[in-house]
Formats: sequence, C-alpha cells, structure tokens
Amino acid sequence: MSELTTVLSGLSFAECPRWHDGRLWVSDFYTNQVLSVTADGSGLRTELEVPQQPGGIGWLPDGRLLVVSAQDHRILRRESDGGVVVHADLGEHVPGNLNDMVVDDHGRAYVGNFGFDLAGGAKPATTSLIRVDAKGGVEQIADDLWFPNGSVVTDDGVLLVNETLGNRVTAFDIDAHGDLINRRVWAEFGAVPSGDDMGTMITGADVAPDGSCLDAEGALWIADALHGKAIRVREGGEVIDEVQADSGVFACMLGGADGRTLFLCAAPDFDPAARSAARESQVLATRVSVPHGGHP
Repeated sequence: MSELTTVLSGLSFAECPRWHDGRLWVSDFYTNQVLSVTADGSGLRTELEVPQQPGGIGWLPDGRLLVVSAQDHRILRRESDGGVVVHADLGEHVPGNLNDMVVDDHGRAYVGNFGFDLAGGAKPATTSLIRVDAKGGVEQIADDLWFPNGSVVTDDGVLLVNETLGNRVTAFDIDAHGDLINRRVWAEFGAVPSGDDMGTMITGADVAPDGSCLDAEGALWIADALHGKAIRVREGGEVIDEVQADSGVFACMLGGADGRTLFLCAAPDFDPAARSAARESQVLATRVSVPHGGHP
C-alpha cells in the first residue's frame, strides 16, 4: 500500500490537476474556482473564478492560462494583465458539458465533452473531440468516442484520450496541422458496456478511465473512477502498479520538484448534488519512482 498524504481538503469536487511553475493547480467544480497551491499544501491561491464550472486547465506557449468553462461550452483565457476573455466558444460542436483538456506545445487545445445531457437524464451517446487552435479557431477532429475525458500528449506527438464509458484508452498521431490520424486502441480493459443511463454504463466497465497523466517511461497513470484508485498502465493495457485510496479517485497528475509526486483528486463519489452540498473532496499525494512526462 502506498502512503498517501493530504495536500488539500475541504473542496467540493477537485478535478483536472496540473503541475505548473512550481505549484499544483486544480479546478474545484462546485465552488467555481481554479486554485493553486505548493506541493506541501501551503500558499493556497484562488487563480480564477469560473461561474459556469471550471474544467480542464492548460497554458499557451506565451504563458497565458486557458481554462474550460464546462456548462456554457467555452474556453476562457486569462491575459497577461489579469483580464479574462473568451478564447473559444464550442457551443455549436458539443451536445453536453465540456470536461477535460490538454494543450500541446503549439497552443492547440484538445477538449473532451460528455456527449449527452447528463443532468437531464439523456441516454449516453458517443461524441467528438474538439481542437481549439492557439488563436481560438474551433474544429471537430475525432468522432465516436465514449465520454472523451482525461487526455495527454506524449513527447513524440501522440494524443491519448480516455473513454470513460468506453472501457479503453484511444490513441491518435498528431500531424503537422494538429489533425488526429492513425486511430487505434492504446489500452482496452473490456468491452464497451451497454446501458441506457450513465450509472449503468459506468458500473458495467472494468475500468472507468477518468483523468490521467503520463510518465517518463511512456506509461499512463489513470484515475479509475469506478474503483477508488489510480492505475499505472502500459500500452496494450497491462496494469503494472496501482495506488488505492479510501474514496473515489477521479484525476491524477505527476509533479513536485522532481516530477515524482503523484497527486490524486479524491471524493466520496461524483454525484453533483452530493458534492455541491458538501466539502469532502481532497487532493492526496504519494511518491512514485518514475517522473512526469509529456503534457499536461
């Protein structure tokens, strides 16, 4: 069992952790805040208020912050003077809330979405991955994904996207124009579950891959939203390590001074009503042997 320490507590639902400029950044869904903190949990700062719920976090090459605004389907950009503007509006391209995002070295953001009206009780459906260029141009670039969620970009230009309802991780090569080509399954944990609602599908999965991060050996740490743990996975689907928590684990990120601290976003469950009414979410940390790699 890995030793887990608490970095932050008293959050509503921590998600989308990032290590940037010596600090851990995290979106707290139901307080509508992007927070940052040092590795030991000190120096807590509110970086941005996102009234329509923050999600994925990234940075343009010039250092400006990008944040998903989930419920109104926008990407916000914080300018160098602190002003906040709309970087891109994805409303015409997505049928459900936005969620996670990865930004590459060229400032291209690859953004996932639910694919259906989860809050309204709609039947789950596949959806698209959206690319937002550095200047805010929007294009739909990959289809038929089951709840595209935590994504990473490897150092050699491969995008890996978790399909939370698909029981798998899908890979694409990124070409010179930022398009996704050569689609293949990177890791498959079982068949795509069947069902007419989110709960049935997600509980039918062997792994519900949520947030993730890459390490320097090319393995993927994946938050398994179904089983309260993070698993370390090699291409092909072999699970080679895991960190078990006492509650649900919904995202993870490698960081710290040497890149070997694995941060976990934990909460009792992912029910919006329960999480928005309580402050039971935490950011936990443990040490691992292989440091961070790729993006984010």
